[in-house]
Amino acid sequence: PDRLHTVLRPKTDAAWHLHDLTRHHPLTAFVLFSSVSGLVGTPGQANYAAGNAFLDALAAHRRAHGLPAHSLAWGLWDATGGMGGTLGEADVARWRRAGVRALEPAEGLALFDRALAHPAALLAPVTLDLPALRGRDEQPAALLRALVRPVSRRTAARAGGADTGWARRTAALPEAERDSAVLELVRATTARVLGHSDSAAVDPRRAFSEAGFDSLTGVELRNRLIAATGLRLSTTVVFDHPSPQALAGHLVSLVADPAVAPVAAPVRAAAPADEPIAVVGMACRYPGGVASPDDLWRLVSEGADAISEFPVNRGWDLERLHDPDPAVPGTSYVRHGGFLHEADQFDREFFGISPREATATDPQQRLLLETAWEALESAGLDPAALRGSRTGVFTGAMYDDYVSRLASSPKEYEGLLLAGNLSSVISGRLSYTYGFEGPAVTVDTACSSSLVALHLAAGALRNGE
Repeated sequence: PDRLHTVLRPKTDAAWHLHDLTRHHPLTAFVLFSSVSGLVGTPGQANYAAGNAFLDALAAHRRAHGLPAHSLAWGLWDATGGMGGTLGEADVARWRRAGVRALEPAEGLALFDRALAHPAALLAPVTLDLPALRGRDEQPAALLRALVRPVSRRTAARAGGADTGWARRTAALPEAERDSAVLELVRATTARVLGHSDSAAVDPRRAFSEAGFDSLTGVELRNRLIAATGLRLSTTVVFDHPSPQALAGHLVSLVADPAVAPVAAPVRAAAPADEPIAVVGMACRYPGGVASPDDLWRLVSEGADAISEFPVNRGWDLERLHDPDPAVPGTSYVRHGGFLHEADQFDREFFGISPREATATDPQQRLLLETAWEALESAGLDPAALRGSRTGVFTGAMYDDYVSRLASSPKEYEGLLLAGNLSSVISGRLSYTYGFEGPAVTVDTACSSSLVALHLAAGALRNGE
């Protein structure tokens, strides 16, 4: 409701007040700036479309009462002309695929002059790309269908229309061919949604979010896949299976032989309950420059000292922090301790995290993302190959006081601080980032947290979770 109100109020309330306050004045023009979205619809913008449809109706209302009115249902302007400059590349590409070309300022001004000289109350100053409209796989908006040749059912099926036989034919393929065929379908469909001419431009392991997908393009991909396969897919399928490879694996599981258990089905462990649990990979960070298990062994075997002076990259006032008197509150009577001096050197781009989100996130979460990757490398496993698997995450966490150190947080960080500083989120963030679909549990039993987490992980392995 808030989103509806925010979008509708500037359109409907302002326009109606302007109409009401001027209807007794001898105006020569009453011009409303509407949008083509009110005529053809735009996915995800029902509120915006409704607001603009109100402006179009108001122009008709004024004309019916003998008052001047024009409602101009504008299309997209390019980045130098205003509206287009606020849109991302994915939004502009969506307009292009819909057959709407961005107006240059000179074009827009010329259309404005022509529209005001036209007798109609509602006009659409829009530049249409007819070849793009004719090349679409699906039917264009109803208002535009007279401009393009109708798509026959047979043509639509060849272009990716609903095909109930796809699942049957795909299931009949040999396993290796089935996997590659489904992956190619997902890559080709992804390429069309992103505006690429070739599926080779789509990295099957790259997350959809990194490739520029948002909620609208995610729904568009889902709808195209439904049309191409005839399968029933959830609206969140792109987020549930966040890469072309993961999504293809999901589609394969849906068309597999019913006798084969689907990927997400719980499977009991076949191994005997007394089989030893093996640790096959490790990663760590400790004071004393320890960035790997080898470093930790060196520290222990050499009897090295891991204690150092206070770090200089924390923003601390080191002179005020130290006071030799232990009774002075809020100070430290020593100048040394055990610190991770490189805790701020987080490779956020590698994990697809924005600068603001990285700053708002507890360093424990950042370090966990990095050490998890290193632990998988240590085990000889490809992290991307585990996406969609029943890999579990059991995390021991404590002392999540990072956010409490901020006296006040800038407004632009408010939406990021909660998820970035709750210890309960740590295991889920790791699972989501790597695409694991097994248990995700965070344990805080103070000093025994790590041991309890390891105990629970071993139990989950034995129970086949």
